[in-house]
Amino acid sequence: MTPLYLDSTQSVEKRVEDLLQQMTIEEKVAQLNSIWVYEILDDMKFSFDKAKRLMSYGIGQITRLGGASNLSPRETVRIANQIQKFLIENTRLGIPALIHEESCSGYMAKGATIFPQTIGVASTWNNEIVEKMASVIREQMKAVGARQALAPLLDITRDPRWGRTEETFGEDPYLVMRMGVSYIRGLQTESLKEGIVATGKHFVGYGNSEGGMNWAPAHIPERELREVFLYPFEAAVKEAKLSSIMPGYHELDGVPCHKSKKLLNDILRKDWGFEGIVVSDYFAISQLYEYHHVTSDKKGAAKLALEAGVDVELPSTDYYGLPLRELIESGEIDIDFVNEAVKRVLKIKFELGLFENPYINEEKAVEIFDTNEQRELAYKIAQESIVLLKNENNLLPLKKDLKSIAVIGPNADSIRNMIGDYAYPCHIESLLEMRETDNVFNTPLPESLEAKDIYVPIVTVLQGIKAKVSSNTEVLYAKGCDVLNNSKDGFKEAVEIAKQADVAVVVVGDKSGLTDGCTSGESRDRADLNLPGVQEELIKAIYETGTPVIVVLINGRPMSISWIAEKIPAIIEAWLPGEEGGRAVADVIFGDYNPGGKLPISIPQSVGQLPVYYYHKPSGGRSHWKGDYVELSTKPLYPFGYGLSYTEFSYTNLNISNRKVSLRDRMVEISVDIKNTGTLKGDEVVQLYIHQEALSVTRPVKELKGFKRITLDAGEEKTVIFKLSIEQLGFYDENMEYVVEPGRVDVMIGSSSEDIRLRDYFEIVGEKEKVAKKFITEVRVENK
Repeated sequence: MTPLYLDSTQSVEKRVEDLLQQMTIEEKVAQLNSIWVYEILDDMKFSFDKAKRLMSYGIGQITRLGGASNLSPRETVRIANQIQKFLIENTRLGIPALIHEESCSGYMAKGATIFPQTIGVASTWNNEIVEKMASVIREQMKAVGARQALAPLLDITRDPRWGRTEETFGEDPYLVMRMGVSYIRGLQTESLKEGIVATGKHFVGYGNSEGGMNWAPAHIPERELREVFLYPFEAAVKEAKLSSIMPGYHELDGVPCHKSKKLLNDILRKDWGFEGIVVSDYFAISQLYEYHHVTSDKKGAAKLALEAGVDVELPSTDYYGLPLRELIESGEIDIDFVNEAVKRVLKIKFELGLFENPYINEEKAVEIFDTNEQRELAYKIAQESIVLLKNENNLLPLKKDLKSIAVIGPNADSIRNMIGDYAYPCHIESLLEMRETDNVFNTPLPESLEAKDIYVPIVTVLQGIKAKVSSNTEVLYAKGCDVLNNSKDGFKEAVEIAKQADVAVVVVGDKSGLTDGCTSGESRDRADLNLPGVQEELIKAIYETGTPVIVVLINGRPMSISWIAEKIPAIIEAWLPGEEGGRAVADVIFGDYNPGGKLPISIPQSVGQLPVYYYHKPSGGRSHWKGDYVELSTKPLYPFGYGLSYTEFSYTNLNISNRKVSLRDRMVEISVDIKNTGTLKGDEVVQLYIHQEALSVTRPVKELKGFKRITLDAGEEKTVIFKLSIEQLGFYDENMEYVVEPGRVDVMIGSSSEDIRLRDYFEIVGEKEKVAKKFITEVRVENK
């Protein structure tokens, strides 16, 4: 007779309860465990003997089958199927494993599409294209049997010295929320049976660390924690039905996030109704013992994490293995904590349909990896992500028939430096380094980083420029210097070709990754925000030739480029633009694409200004009396939301539907007419900000509450209508209750947080009221 838990006509709840009742302690604990792919491989092949030793009672998760190996998509499918076959046929209950992978800038595996890094995706201000990107990630991951993605990052970044700034959607809670919700919807779809489990991370405040240092404490007051840092996560749970959460490595007010019952139980599960699984960040449970020192042994760490609400230990079994079993056997932990965690794990597996469809078609895997359509989407996102920071005297766009162009810089012709830290080639570096220092880490990896097959085809800026210019244009190239070291040996050649050229395109910035020699990415925190190494000196040397200079930034975080901003006539911020980044940059340089990206994070003049985010209180963002620092202004070099175009846009006819509104009215409509007054087709990002004053607690001087990226032909005009719910104007009062208070609401519509084109106001009338949160401002566009 078929067990009830294998009957797909039964409800998920009944199947979970039936299966749980049949499980031994060992089988329950196994579902809270994970193992690396390399632990069950032998010479690139599935090892039955290793599997029998490690998975005889089953396993909860497999860690990075494609992302921690040199397996092709087809090989990945083959091993995924062998793992599931072993679990179904050689364990007592036949529970399939959940395979998880990284997906920060695309599915992190050999042969997968490499999209622009997240900070660049945020610069598109286009949540619809984010959902399309996540849909591609979902298709590629499902094709190889992976069903959980460890993304998106919902961290608010307030200190760009932090190396992981590049993995985030920036500094603003509304922008991060809107992009994050779209990413989750693209991964999970309406039904997990068709989708991938998205994992919101890092819960919470990880991007606001002390000194911008990774794993450092975050000092965040309660009100700011709830209104700013928890906000994207809350929306992800309530709006997008997020299925997984990963806590941060750091601590909040003395409590590491992985042992915080307040975060993982009281707020996440009780207040928000989260029903998914909480997975540990890699090795973070061990940190409770070895790093944070809040317990004296492994058993203590396992107990703290499980009782707080961490369901699964990643990436491998250690603390939730023998230490947890000993806790159960000795009665030191209530078995109910184990049962509840196991139920949540099983529920996700049933919802994904793993019991009905554990196997993947091996032949079809290759068909949907980095297809022409997927590359075109990467190309489109790269185009939309580019931010034009400066264009003095309309130096850009260049003509394609110039006599000669000098292309210079360490990032001009490096495929490696076009991509972010969680792209497969970058991440393989860290695994190779681990292999050199840890004999146990014997995962099948390429013999070296020179192995060509670890890269999908990537277009560099030099290649993009060469493909654009006429056959009569001479393109000269010199590297000039490296990203990080201080050698100037290449300066002479760079200066010589600059003297020969009509214009010099200097491509500088970061090398992203986790290892030494990288300047951006996880664990690559910086003490200053200047260009690394001697790159700025290289630019100065080229500038002194008298040849017009265009600077292209390929980087993972905002950089303090005050001298460049003052002296160089044209500056392009391209971030880490991915596999088609070179084409996109060349399009902007030569005018085949009119840039429309906007900054998702403020660029400081100096590291000494930090923090310099726009969303500050009336008493913030300035110094008493004189307003500025002794050395410089408190204003950023380039503000949040900033970005130029090759055309111009006018803003007219700001209209607010109701001058006085109450909670009974529920919403207010705010409309504005946008016209392209220039001669070129272009994109504009229309930004809605509000400010409330004379309330019971201080409020930010500006808060982003809506945005819309629109495309307008020359002379075309459209109306953008924002539908703002009154509940979106709520805040936490002195009693930490979420309320709306009567008073004036200033409305600001603009092209950036500083470039406000139109202002008006409305009033909230009535009494102060507690309200439920609403998150997303509906936006529609009408033709004029």
